[in-house]
Amino acid sequence: MTVKTLSGHNCCMNFASDNAAPVAPEILDALARENTGFAIGYGNDGTTSRVERQFSELFERDVAVFLVATGTAANALALAHLSPPWGAVFCHAEAHIATDECGAPEFFGSGLKLVGLPGAGRKIAVSALEEALQRAWGGPHHVTPAVLSLTQATEAGTVYQRDEIARLVAAARARGMLVHMDGARFANALERLGLTPAEATWRVGVDVLSFGATKGGAMAAEAVVFFDPGRAAGMSERRKRGGHLISKHRFLAVQIEAFLSDNLWRNLARRANHMADRLAVRLATVGCPPIWPVEANLIFVVIRREIHKRLQEAGATYYVMDSESLPQTLAVDRDCLLVRLVTSFATTEADIDRFVVIAQG
Repeated sequence: MTVKTLSGHNCCMNFASDNAAPVAPEILDALARENTGFAIGYGNDGTTSRVERQFSELFERDVAVFLVATGTAANALALAHLSPPWGAVFCHAEAHIATDECGAPEFFGSGLKLVGLPGAGRKIAVSALEEALQRAWGGPHHVTPAVLSLTQATEAGTVYQRDEIARLVAAARARGMLVHMDGARFANALERLGLTPAEATWRVGVDVLSFGATKGGAMAAEAVVFFDPGRAAGMSERRKRGGHLISKHRFLAVQIEAFLSDNLWRNLARRANHMADRLAVRLATVGCPPIWPVEANLIFVVIRREIHKRLQEAGATYYVMDSESLPQTLAVDRDCLLVRLVTSFATTEADIDRFVVIAQG
């Protein structure tokens, strides 16, 4: 199938985030169709039941699924469920759960501790995890290693390969840890990997997935997927107690149903990735190559301040990033800026071409 295009939307040269993109028309249409008649609330509706079956079919096994409205809720509730309050959750030092969720994992986890680890391209290095696990851990004086959390795709737009996940999982399993995957951009990563959802998750050792749909084209819909339903005991109560059980639940469910139907989620991600490739290639031709491999829909480039000023005056939108955490080999000159550019299904070739023409001057 083809992805519907949008016209007249206000996203010309908007590369701030895929969160800034419109809702995919197919999902908006599904919401409108759902908005008739009455249905029992709190997830006891027929649409939610269908979505639960969809996920089991998608991952080729029985799974337990809990829908929430935000990625922060998905990550925080999942980690709180997997780790005791005295547990340590190992993640990359620049992972979203560590830098952009306002302490939500620690809050919902009653004080669990995030332990940040290094790694190139914001992927945890296996050696870093193995070294960290050799330190003193466990009670009564130290937190206990409980969960390894992997971001797929990462905050740098890089993607863990299947063998990388397998090695990290093996190191975690050796200490009795569980594995969580933050999949806010899971579809984008999956498109690059060329794997099935099962091959990229439980078949390589992932226990729980935060399945993202909002960045991919939904209005506000995420899912926490337990690959062992027995491990999800009490999650319904945890979600409710945390204030994330939506009363008109069918409007979350219908977004996911449309997202997964007819392979829409993969088609939307494929288009976003394609636009990222085009932008990266075009920028490289004008002397602004990406500093990390473009493996999802994020591009990080260094641009001169004069180019930044020109782009801003022309109405381009993107984020200027803190360059302090970059390796010395990628140090940014004071006359330059590190910027993040994110494409979405709604990005057009015209957006990209105009951006590059202005950057070239």
